[in-house]
Amino acid sequence: MVNVLYIHGMGGGGDSRIPSILSEELAPYGVSVIVRTYDFDPETAACQISSWVDELSPSLVIGESLGALQALRIKGMPHLYVSPALNTPFYFELLSWLTLIPGVTYIFDRMYKPREGDRQPLHFTFRTLGKYLHHRKEALKSAVEVQDVHYAFFGTHDHYRNSGIVSVRTWKKHFGDTFTLYDGTHYMEEEFVRSILVDKVLCILDINK
Repeated sequence: MVNVLYIHGMGGGGDSRIPSILSEELAPYGVSVIVRTYDFDPETAACQISSWVDELSPSLVIGESLGALQALRIKGMPHLYVSPALNTPFYFELLSWLTLIPGVTYIFDRMYKPREGDRQPLHFTFRTLGKYLHHRKEALKSAVEVQDVHYAFFGTHDHYRNSGIVSVRTWKKHFGDTFTLYDGTHYMEEEFVRSILVDKVLCILDINK
């Protein structure tokens, strides 16, 4: 089996939708899609994910949304990204100061509580949110140091593009025109997962469909 490591976005986890569809589509080609729930603290998560890379020796890593930053920190293999939210740390930096107000962490935890299941627990503290700018810096540094393949997919109706959390311009600044726009939202719809994403995975892994 060829292993693909899928790194979910904020509040995602082992039962996330996109990797489940990918697993179904790619299994007949001898490709195993592995997704595991990691910590919301970016540095704790980086250590967890690094150990999984050592264990699984993946041939490809896919990062979704905020998980794109963790994917960028992995070196030595091709990378795909679904709606990479590279600018989220700038917003987390602002939110971190709000969490110093009594009760705000509780409100954020309730507002962004993941649905039931194998999902990433979210706890919005000053300490955790304050680590994300350094996390972004390390992620982009890692991507520049090693000339791995980096290719992204952006939805034309992604509402996070309005705020700049997801930004094609930011992507182009660091990685050029290595991206595809699809006629969907931030949460890549099933039809696009089964078509353009599956096709790109097979292409990068040099597997004939």
